[in-house]
Amino acid sequence: MIYRQVLFLAFPAVLLLPKLINTKELDRKIRVGAVSYLNTKPLLYGIQHTDLMQEIDLYMDYPSKIASMLLHDEIDIGLVPVAVIPLMKEYHIYTNYCIGCEGKVASVCLFSEVPIDQVKQVLLDYQSRTSVQLARVLLRDYWKIEPEWVDAQEDFRHLIGGSTAGVVIGDRALEQRNTSSYIYDLGEYWNIMTGLPFVFAAWVSNKVLPESFVGRFNQANGVGVHDLGPVLKEQHYSAFDLEQYYTVNIRYELDDRKREGLALFLQKIAGFNL
Repeated sequence: MIYRQVLFLAFPAVLLLPKLINTKELDRKIRVGAVSYLNTKPLLYGIQHTDLMQEIDLYMDYPSKIASMLLHDEIDIGLVPVAVIPLMKEYHIYTNYCIGCEGKVASVCLFSEVPIDQVKQVLLDYQSRTSVQLARVLLRDYWKIEPEWVDAQEDFRHLIGGSTAGVVIGDRALEQRNTSSYIYDLGEYWNIMTGLPFVFAAWVSNKVLPESFVGRFNQANGVGVHDLGPVLKEQHYSAFDLEQYYTVNIRYELDDRKREGLALFLQKIAGFNL
């Protein structure tokens, strides 16, 4: 495992490492990967509704798939789970935006039918690296229990029951909130434990990107974040109040406090087998 400490700078936030590959002279479109969950819609709105789309190839999938594409250089930049960062030989955190929270995130939770101290087994959502590692950190450092970890496949929510809990993320977590008896919001408990916000995903690249592109890409990310009206009109979802989700639960600005929380999280997972 290759671990690099994040160097946080003013926008654009970039970590500079040796042997950088500059795409300024690229004769192709920049390959962008993004998560297909509801929480990315405000960030993607400005990208998908401006002429920036003419400069990129946009790939959409679940978080761990986008992370894998970034690791294998199948994309140049991705909105990826931050737990992928220690696996990268070179990385750069771009834009002033992220998928973060300052308390309850609502869509990243440990669900169970018994109180947390009675949980013996935890099913791990295959769709995200960060949420799984966050659950491991909290169970170890906050709840101080050592359950059996089970890598789950496809939709495993029906297996949650008895002393078996499950880490569920994204849109499926918003739906699961209407089913499970016990809901442990991982963003909330990270904040209780550390006093810091949490960053689930950020725009991470595996090479240096042209400054002109990064500037316009940053602006495009902010379009939907700062004007949610058009974003909400495009979404039809009844399981959760999306206006609350986008304004209260998800915090999109990658500010200094979130960078501090991100650095602490990367320190805590440094010894994990990722």
